[in-house]
Amino acid sequence: MKLSQTCSMKYLWLLLISTISLPVLGINRQPLFNMQEIMDASTLDVEVIQDWHRVEGSVDTRQKFMTIRVGELWRGQDLRIPVRLVVPADRKAKGFHLTGGNQLKQIREDRIIRGTDQLLLEGGVGLVQTLVQNFSSIEQAELGKHMNDRFIETLNPHYSVQYWGWPAIIMRSVTAAYAETDYVEEGKVAVSGGSKNGASPSVAIIADKRITALHASVSPPWESPLRLCDRTAWDDLLAYNKKDGVTKQHQFLGGAFGPRYNEAALNAGHKWDNLRELALDMADYVFVSKNLAHLKERGVDLLFHPGTHDFVAFDLAWGGKAYPQIPTYLSANSGHGQNKNRHPMGETDVQNLAAFLLNHFFDEVDDLLEPPELEYSVSNQILSVTVKFSDNMQAESGRIWWLFDRGPDGSEAYLRDLIPDNQWSEMNPDLSGNIWSVEISLDTAASHIDIFSNHRKTLRFMGKEYITYISSPYTRIFLK
Repeated sequence: MKLSQTCSMKYLWLLLISTISLPVLGINRQPLFNMQEIMDASTLDVEVIQDWHRVEGSVDTRQKFMTIRVGELWRGQDLRIPVRLVVPADRKAKGFHLTGGNQLKQIREDRIIRGTDQLLLEGGVGLVQTLVQNFSSIEQAELGKHMNDRFIETLNPHYSVQYWGWPAIIMRSVTAAYAETDYVEEGKVAVSGGSKNGASPSVAIIADKRITALHASVSPPWESPLRLCDRTAWDDLLAYNKKDGVTKQHQFLGGAFGPRYNEAALNAGHKWDNLRELALDMADYVFVSKNLAHLKERGVDLLFHPGTHDFVAFDLAWGGKAYPQIPTYLSANSGHGQNKNRHPMGETDVQNLAAFLLNHFFDEVDDLLEPPELEYSVSNQILSVTVKFSDNMQAESGRIWWLFDRGPDGSEAYLRDLIPDNQWSEMNPDLSGNIWSVEISLDTAASHIDIFSNHRKTLRFMGKEYITYISSPYTRIFLK
């Protein structure tokens, strides 16, 4: 299938790599991204497939579909990606909401406007659609394998679609949108998505100061020891899995930033120190947690939905302790492939993404709840928990979940040990509404207990209510 006569799908998904490879590990490694090249609109080489045209609907828009040049793959061969732009029919868009979780057939057709998209466009905010997808999903599995083989052979992150390829697609799409100066003017840029479309914008928002907000689901927010290839952490995990009878570990569990490549790299002749060095080199580029200070200075909005039982976000216990300030919502027993295991008392009215976007783009929308502090004490086999919001924050509800003796981060047991149906409780508010408390009877045989609570706040915009939730930090408490 072809996007146009000159844009072959054969090369649609190749990674951008320079004709000269980066130095080997540890020897004057260049930055992961050349932002001067990323932001250079003169190199986009736009190929218009469907020029600006009016589309009538629930809100009238002007739309354009095109391919853009991300860069040169090797001498004489470019990487091109498709991008659809959607702006109000009667004015320029000021900023936009960008998504990569689209399908090729979908993106080639005029965007049907509904829901939150309609509110954004009516408020003057544009939409940008691009494609961040696996090679196999576009029938290019052999090509994906070839690129992965080169990454495993060299451990050069510019051959990795997770480290380099997908984030570059997002950032070049931002460049393409802002190049349309008759239709788009500078403003806020929010990026959202799940899995690869949560992880990729997490990288992009660190490197690209034009991006101002990120809503990411089932993707990694922080750099736990497993992700950084800490030898002691891995030895402990492997020992636990062996004792647990695990003979084959899930391909994502323990992965630095996506599927685990440790075994393949070691089999290719690399040493564990090479894996450790690469992970440390990449940490500042890919983990939001390592960049909280400068993201705060930029006024960036963040919200993560990592899932309590997700094989990509497999390190809640570590992250909850290390980064309790990262805004997080945890749906009980959620994650990749966990739909059938969702907790019966889990929230079913969550509208976090819509509320997050409306709050980010429109000043008249109230703020979402910020992460509360969690305190606890243990006495006479009773766990007393207190969750406190800042004085200017009032939650409408409080509900807590707990789980005894859950397997360690990154283990198969971590995914297997679900929160039982009866291990939850409503919490008691004080009169101000910013403190919630509860007592939990402890299992005398348990060595540790994991807890987290969820809290609701209703936002309003254009006469409609939006239900939002924030979680307290996921907390592991050792009892023995």
